[in-house]
Amino acid sequence: MRNAGSAAIGRQPRRWQVARFFHRPGAWWGAGLTAFVLLVMLVGAVYTPNAPTDLIGAPFEGSSSYAWLGTDAVGRDVLSRIMCGGGVILSMSALAALLGVAIGSLLGIGAGYSGGLVDDVVMRIMDVLLAFPQTILALLFVSVLGSSFWLVVVLVAAIHAPQVARVIRAASLRAAGEDYVRYARAVGLPRYRIIAQEILPNVLSPLLTEVGLRFTFSIALIAGLSFLGLAQNPPAANWGLMVNENRIGMMENPWPVVAPILLIAALTVGVNLLTDAYARYAAGGGRGASEVLEDALPAEERALTLLNEREAL
Repeated sequence: MRNAGSAAIGRQPRRWQVARFFHRPGAWWGAGLTAFVLLVMLVGAVYTPNAPTDLIGAPFEGSSSYAWLGTDAVGRDVLSRIMCGGGVILSMSALAALLGVAIGSLLGIGAGYSGGLVDDVVMRIMDVLLAFPQTILALLFVSVLGSSFWLVVVLVAAIHAPQVARVIRAASLRAAGEDYVRYARAVGLPRYRIIAQEILPNVLSPLLTEVGLRFTFSIALIAGLSFLGLAQNPPAANWGLMVNENRIGMMENPWPVVAPILLIAALTVGVNLLTDAYARYAAGGGRGASEVLEDALPAEERALTLLNEREAL
């Protein structure tokens, strides 16, 4: 049941909600770092000084007028490869995070709402999956089955799903015990409507937080797979692959290694700061994500609404 204070916050204009979110310094830093990395990738998708696979000079040349960050191990423009090298990591990380959160949410909500045997079976399966070393498991499957784009996405998503399922199950258990959910069951609303209208809006806040956390983990894991050459093959421009290819020449030209690492770190830290700022905002009295779909009503008022819907069927 929502209290009067949170209800008043929920009625605040959207501009005040945004202002409250960005009142925290971490939100500004997170937005700035993330926007900078995205800007680099967006510009690289439209324009680069040179083609990322063209040989323009000797290996590991220093900065020059035609290669601002010098050349890499085979003489390619470092700046151009950096501008083009984040698209695959970003797209794979985003897809893996969304797919993993979607699968984990379905399992978590289903287990938390159903309870009983369903809950026990689903959670024990999740416990078994969590018992395996997840990064080593991903390395094993990728090394055996190949470095397909979608294979990596599915593997990383499968790593996320058990962790997300446990978090969303806990939130679903709390929501399933609320009075308005009991009223919905009592008046005979279909299960899918109860889950969609009563459970999902009340787990949306931790769900959105999990998206940010899983996205951050995906970036680190996929960058690591790229470093090992298991996510994309040469001569593709890829930040993780660039670090591996050019680490032998750091004394001659450090930029082919340092710049990708800095961008991966900036993106990871930026997304983490935004996720943390959102979690603090939602927990500290800001308009919660569960209110995006529907404002929570007091139990009695919610029950009357459900009875009216039942009579209309």
